Amino acid sequence: MALPGDYAQRVYAGVLGKMIGVFMGRPVEGWTYAQIRERFGEVRGYVNESVGRPLIIPDDDLSGTFAFLRALEDNGYPRDLRSEQVGEAWLNYVVEGRSTLWWGGMGNSTEQTAYYRLKRGVPAPRSGSMGLNTRLIAEQIGAQIFIDGWAMVAPGDPDLAFRLASEAARVSHDGEAVHAAQALAVMESLAFVEPRLERLLDAAVGYIPRESVIRRLITDLRELRGHEGDWRRAREWLEAHYGYDRYGGNVHVVPNHGVIHLSLLYGQDDFLQTLTIANTAGWDTDCNAGNVGCLMGIKNGLAAIDAHPHLREPLADRLFVSSAEGARSVTDAATLADEVVRAGHRLAGLGWEPPKGGAQYHFTYPGSLQGFFGEDGGCALANPRGGALEVRFGLDGAAPRAVFARGFLPPEVPEPPDAPYARNLGGGWNYTLLASPRFYPGQVVRARLRAEALPGTTAALACRYYDADDRLVTVGGPPVPLRAGEPHELAWVLPDHGGPVADVGLQVAGPAQQGRLWLEALGVGGEPSARFARPPGPGAGNMWRRAWVNAVHRLDKRFPEPFRLLHMEGLGLISTGSRGWRDYRVVARLTPYLAEQAGVAVRCQGLNRFYAAVLRKPGRLQIVKHRGQARVLAEAEAGWLEGEELELRVEVEGSRVRARLGEVVLEAHDPEAPLEAGGVALLVEEGWLSCEEVVVGPLEGRPSA
Repeated sequence: MALPGDYAQRVYAGVLGKMIGVFMGRPVEGWTYAQIRERFGEVRGYVNESVGRPLIIPDDDLSGTFAFLRALEDNGYPRDLRSEQVGEAWLNYVVEGRSTLWWGGMGNSTEQTAYYRLKRGVPAPRSGSMGLNTRLIAEQIGAQIFIDGWAMVAPGDPDLAFRLASEAARVSHDGEAVHAAQALAVMESLAFVEPRLERLLDAAVGYIPRESVIRRLITDLRELRGHEGDWRRAREWLEAHYGYDRYGGNVHVVPNHGVIHLSLLYGQDDFLQTLTIANTAGWDTDCNAGNVGCLMGIKNGLAAIDAHPHLREPLADRLFVSSAEGARSVTDAATLADEVVRAGHRLAGLGWEPPKGGAQYHFTYPGSLQGFFGEDGGCALANPRGGALEVRFGLDGAAPRAVFARGFLPPEVPEPPDAPYARNLGGGWNYTLLASPRFYPGQVVRARLRAEALPGTTAALACRYYDADDRLVTVGGPPVPLRAGEPHELAWVLPDHGGPVADVGLQVAGPAQQGRLWLEALGVGGEPSARFARPPGPGAGNMWRRAWVNAVHRLDKRFPEPFRLLHMEGLGLISTGSRGWRDYRVVARLTPYLAEQAGVAVRCQGLNRFYAAVLRKPGRLQIVKHRGQARVLAEAEAGWLEGEELELRVEVEGSRVRARLGEVVLEAHDPEAPLEAGGVALLVEEGWLSCEEVVVGPLEGRPSA
């Protein structure tokens, strides 16, 4: 099946539009229409500073949209993806009480209710059914807010978008909530090839039942638009006929779906005006504006967004997708667009080559900065035509200038309590952000750049890492003289200074002058070579521990050992690393106490996708594959004792996993759908595991890259 020629750029515009809508609406979420009008008149931009909140923070609208879409990747991109498989993605990527969802309580949060069902063995779609959860709870807004990705992987194919959206929506919702999600998915899919709103609306109502409330709502609003020209009076009509007094619960889908159509019908096909209505009209502002922004971005493209630079420039593509796969938490719009585009190609039966050989930072999309920022000023960044990041800098002959892309938690992210279900973390942060670094010591940074004539000027790859006191420290690689007009290829191995790598980028140094260079691509790859433990010295920082995604009940930091995992029910783990890791070895010093099992996982891709070498009572060593269900690949008697410090070694290479405990060696071969890449984890089932250090490196005799 052919895809639109501008497919990738429209996906990127859709992702940006979703982000812009969410970040516009987030500060006034929960405000009444009257409160918004009184305080702001209209919401025509970002009002976060007016209410004392950061602009870019985690949000369930973004995290759920892009985390749950990984169900396609994890199952080989099937066109017939089932609700049950999407439900498995929920269990793999959602850390209970800490990530992805709004944890508002059983019944109060439809998503938490569905998660509770899934966790206790109720498969989707029954997990979201009104027969189990009641009609009221099943028809809240959540299915709609997560639906955009399923449309963007099916450009111009409304049948596929409808089918995928239906399966995904039913994990957590039912009834009118599913109809609303279906209608939006159909419209967004067609928006890739059809610019006329009326055609999109005609198609949407054709896919949902004639007797549904959502279909009647859309029809009523279209008729109203024919004789009522003022959106404010139309909004009053919407509240009178489809308001919260008629559709109850916490955040019902029907009134909010009405706001989406209100804004589209009265927005005059202008990106800003449409979002202004969606955010000023009240109710669930960030959810509604996120859907509207995505649709308008797809339909009208980047030019419609760029007509309002005050909406795009402050973001610089940056966002968070908080999930159990922490290396994908601190991310950017281009990276997410690439993931969607890859899925779209695979679903269409087409191959896809990532831009510029798979470099994480490729700057292909016009205007994309991919989260790059200048350190301490002195640099201006732009990418007007796409293809390279233009860096304008002013040198003073002393300190170098640097630009970085963030790869881990920024310093301002508050540390959550060591317990799930934390809310209102301070500083305007309402959601916990779980993350691991994207990049690790031992991996190789490679960059390609060119520069204008700059006598005596050098460029060097650089990184910033967190020291023992959580201060950011900049380290640079070997400088390379810049020659005008020539391409420069730089490579550097990230050093290990005992703390997590926070950012990677580029330094420029030389005599006092103004200059300009173009960074065409920057990528990081290869296996890590790193020791994970408490940093040396008396430092009071905690970023080294926060580099592990915490999916245990307690990761206690009051005790002398660096990692004390305490978990009460089922299997818990802490994880770090990324899908950039493939063949590597791990050595961990562990002491198990009162645990049904404990051990080390490799190629970890969340909570339920990994290989593990586990110490299982009584005294056995096993190699286990977790892919939804656990399957023992090999086991032997090992004679280990509780309370005894043990050195557990694990290697993974191709489809083989090897484990060594003392003189006991196990090996397993997994040729059937092997997990090909992923990070490392410590795991414990219903007990206590202590760990002094984890050392990860390339296989013996192999370089890291």
